[in-house]
Amino acid sequence: MKQRPVLNLVRRQIALAALASAAPWAIAQKPPWPQKVVRVVVAGPAGGSADIVARLLADSLSTQIAQPVIVEPRPGAGGMIAVNELSMAPRDGHTLLVGVNSLVSEIPHIVKQASNMAAEIRPLAELSRGGLVMVGNPSLPAKTLPELIAYVKANPGKVSFASYTAGTVSHVMGLQLNQAAGIDMMHVGYKGSTPALQDLMGGHVQLMFDGMASSIPLIKSGKIRAFAVSLPKRSALLPDVPTFTELGYPQLEAVAWMGLWAKPDMPAELQARIRDAALKALARPAAVERLREVGFESGQPRTSQELSSSLKSDYERVGAVLKAIGFKAE
Repeated sequence: MKQRPVLNLVRRQIALAALASAAPWAIAQKPPWPQKVVRVVVAGPAGGSADIVARLLADSLSTQIAQPVIVEPRPGAGGMIAVNELSMAPRDGHTLLVGVNSLVSEIPHIVKQASNMAAEIRPLAELSRGGLVMVGNPSLPAKTLPELIAYVKANPGKVSFASYTAGTVSHVMGLQLNQAAGIDMMHVGYKGSTPALQDLMGGHVQLMFDGMASSIPLIKSGKIRAFAVSLPKRSALLPDVPTFTELGYPQLEAVAWMGLWAKPDMPAELQARIRDAALKALARPAAVERLREVGFESGQPRTSQELSSSLKSDYERVGAVLKAIGFKAE
């Protein structure tokens, strides 16, 4: 009986030693986040698609993590201004970036860059997604894609298509359709979706490959006509519009997604925590409905590795098409 206090003391000392040795491991596995205001840098202008998604994320995330989340648009230089802002910040997860996948898959082909964009940022999560939709001026006699292709063949050199920026997927898809359907639509590049859509409605160009978010309101109002979408399956936002794959052009399948990005040297455990928090924030019914209202579908829960792999594939695909026509970065 006299030995029991000694035995209990030894047990307590062993337990304390085990707890002390485990503490550094626990800290390493779960770095503290967030400890202060979280900044979300946007690779795009205020009011643009990336800004809309970033603000929706910020509103929902701030409630979840009990810290303010502020949004700071940094447009220009093909996203490099925003990326540079992120690269100069600490890797503690209090500065993040929201931007479209083209930051890595397309922009490096279009704009000459001093650094490798893919090495500067790492995708944590797919926040939202949407395809491109091929739209036309309602004055065109064709109402379906097969009718449109027949019309272009019957009027060689007279039909043009707009892209929101030369070298982006909105340009590449037109080139791919030319090749696949044996037609010769002429390309007209613009600096942004808005001026291109204005010229489309004005009849200065006949067709355009545009993001769904900016085109859907005009489609629903009858100002432009939709022919096909680039998603793997029909969009719930445009259920009556067929996919290119349905119509026999699977090579025109393409998905644009808005991502949450971080510095690649951020601790893996912290990346996982932030990713989970962002996905939970946008899984709320109110957030899902708001995404639909602005023309997006919820993102898929792909891992960071899966996102990086898809970016590499898209980069190579876009590069091959642009190389074939001799396109050079500016």
